[in-house]
Amino acid sequence: MANLTITVDEDTLKRARMRALEEDTSVNAVLREYLEEYAGQRRERREAARRIIEDARRGGAGSGPGGRKWKREDAYEERLGRYPKK
Repeated sequence: MANLTITVDEDTLKRARMRALEEDTSVNAVLREYLEEYAGQRRERREAARRIIEDARRGGAGSGPGGRKWKREDAYEERLGRYPKK
């Protein structure tokens, strides 16, 4: 990561620090998040996540509405080789 130096009025910085403290964060974190949003990185990540979810839904994989209902015991039985073969 790169370091960034900015110039800001002392009163503004004091109020920003108090607000950040109330929100359990830091002025540094607030500025980093803002710059990420401004640069479009957060939007790009959200868009990538949305595309992945869309692709997964379109893929049609899954057991479907009437599909297999797994129980905890099934996983252990299968792992131990005692699962009934069909």
